[in-house]
Amino acid sequence: MRDVIRFTCLVVMLLGVGSGPAAAQLDEAPKAPPRAEGEGPFDRLILRGVTLIDGTGAPARGPIDIVIEGNRIASIRGVGFPGVPIDSERRPQAGPDDRVLELAGHYVLPGFVDLHGHIGGSIRETPAEYVFKLWMAHGMTTISDPGSGNGLAWTLEHKAKSERNEITAPRIEAYAFFGQGHDGPITTPEAARKWVRGVAEQGGDGIKFFGLRPDLMAAAIDEAKKNGLYTTCHHAQLNVVWMNVLDSARMGLTSMQHWYGLPEAMFTDQVIQNYPLDYDYNNEQDRFTEAGRLWKQAAAPHSERWNEVMNELLDLDFTIVPTFVAYEGTRDLLRNATLEWHRKHTMPSLWRFFLPNRAAHASYWFYWGTEEEVAWKENYRLWMTFINEYKNRGGRVAIGSDSGYSFNLYGFSHIREMELLREAGFHPLEVIRSATLMGAQGIGMADQIGTVEVGKLADLVVVEENPLENLKVLYGTGALKLTDDNQITRVGGVKYTIKDGIVFDARRLLADVREMVQAAKDAEGYEITIPGLEY
Repeated sequence: MRDVIRFTCLVVMLLGVGSGPAAAQLDEAPKAPPRAEGEGPFDRLILRGVTLIDGTGAPARGPIDIVIEGNRIASIRGVGFPGVPIDSERRPQAGPDDRVLELAGHYVLPGFVDLHGHIGGSIRETPAEYVFKLWMAHGMTTISDPGSGNGLAWTLEHKAKSERNEITAPRIEAYAFFGQGHDGPITTPEAARKWVRGVAEQGGDGIKFFGLRPDLMAAAIDEAKKNGLYTTCHHAQLNVVWMNVLDSARMGLTSMQHWYGLPEAMFTDQVIQNYPLDYDYNNEQDRFTEAGRLWKQAAAPHSERWNEVMNELLDLDFTIVPTFVAYEGTRDLLRNATLEWHRKHTMPSLWRFFLPNRAAHASYWFYWGTEEEVAWKENYRLWMTFINEYKNRGGRVAIGSDSGYSFNLYGFSHIREMELLREAGFHPLEVIRSATLMGAQGIGMADQIGTVEVGKLADLVVVEENPLENLKVLYGTGALKLTDDNQITRVGGVKYTIKDGIVFDARRLLADVREMVQAAKDAEGYEITIPGLEY
């Protein structure tokens, strides 16, 4: 019964009724404790001898010395050439009080940006510290929380603490679900405008929609633009017939999440998805089974309608956040459910939330079979074709992981999303660009973060292996590698995440997560809870 009540609360929140910044919230997730990790910022920090992948799309280059003063990048200096001794005269000289990290052979990238990072909440019983440390351990230095499920005030409090580096956490952009805090549904354009102004007055950064009646959507987006708020939308099936991606983009929507509403914009011989007549949206196996057949109903790749939709979105400078990883269980359930990191890094409460459950969102594995997975593999093929072409033609594709659902774990899912962009056809440098610069542009922060440039904030990722050769080295668990003498080893894992010039030991953060998970298991005598899936 407890899970049913929680699911009901979540549905109410997602529909924008009776929750949000001005109303009673769900029980808050435990707040992040004061920061006890990280060294710095330093008056002067020098990273010596690195290979730099700067996020612009430029190829890697090194050796490079990077000088950070306080929380800003002060200089980026080439100090020689690969395979020859470092030119000491080119090196920035270190004073007696400077902090120097000798990082020859290491790779430095911009801090990763994730545009779909739910901090957690009471529905999953995940403490903020747990989520933040998983994110930071995977190089994520900025996240956008699309909906502030703990309440906008709660999220803004953590945003401010993160900006002051009082907690161990990425930078946070706080969005509100449309309608949060309103006493009842919003039914008039003026009421929509008033609600948007309220979010702006509280200091919110943006609004997430699930689709609305067109006059309400137009009013809300227009008011958001007037107040400098960004907007994004999950074009839910309950609203997509009167508001697909093209409709909302024309109104000025900043970005879309997932893919709903995009194939609907490319229908040529129908208006409504071809639902079976016994379909029930609230039966989530129905919902996700039929979603896996949706791209086949849209215009074919490179057809006239396909190109018309893509051209218009490109002209509108529209940002797409595909969140491929959020749906990966649809095409390979057992892979997602048995990922090696779950055992030591997934909280028991979160694991229970992942399991098949008729009264929990995105736990739709009632009897998930081969036919569903085959359909979804074709869905991915078409979806990825659109996203790769959109990128090739100059469109902005950013990374969002939407973790905390469907066996997708915080931090790890961000790296998996990189791998899925690679599968879609992105060059590894294009993948890194989506994870950094494109994300920063998508939330209007590219003047401060997203690339490694002099004057920008010192948000960086340091890894010992070349991530362009193998993105798996960015996972906290690293990658398997066989040595020349036939020994199995682990390599990789982010070594340091630097945010605001503060150096965090990423492996120590993951160790903290493992300790939290084990303590939770010990406290409740946790046992295996699903036949055949040991946890």
